[in-house]
Amino acid sequence: MKIRELIVKLTATFFYVGFLPLIPGTFGSLAGIGLFYLVKDNPFIYGVLVLVLIAAGFWSGTQAEAYFKKKDPKYVVIDEVCGMLISLAFLPRYDFKIVVAAFFLFRFFDTLKIYPACRLQGIKGSMGIMIDDLVAALYTNIILQVALRFAWCKTS
Repeated sequence: MKIRELIVKLTATFFYVGFLPLIPGTFGSLAGIGLFYLVKDNPFIYGVLVLVLIAAGFWSGTQAEAYFKKKDPKYVVIDEVCGMLISLAFLPRYDFKIVVAAFFLFRFFDTLKIYPACRLQGIKGSMGIMIDDLVAALYTNIILQVALRFAWCKTS
């Protein structure tokens, strides 16, 4: 295996998390939660990490499709890692219940592919791999932002 193929494989599968059996997208989302807990207390590092991972996802996606010879291969989970990090970004507070809610909401939206995600997923290459998860993450984040602010107003 060439070094470039190895780097694409490591990046797209998020260090082989995508090769875990049965539910690689769920494992990718859990890896995103693990990263979240590592960097959540430093907003600058969090933001840079999200941008770097999104760029890495767009860079590696098309090449991963060529390597695996399949559109949006199930092994590619960097999109779920990015999606989970965006789902949890800028929330007014964090506790275990909120992280669990974000996980289930993100997996729900990622699986259901609510418009425009359903259309965007059909785009060829990296864009099709990444964009539907980014949309699912935005839906998740918006719902959590509204719910947490509404709940905070009710308790204040």
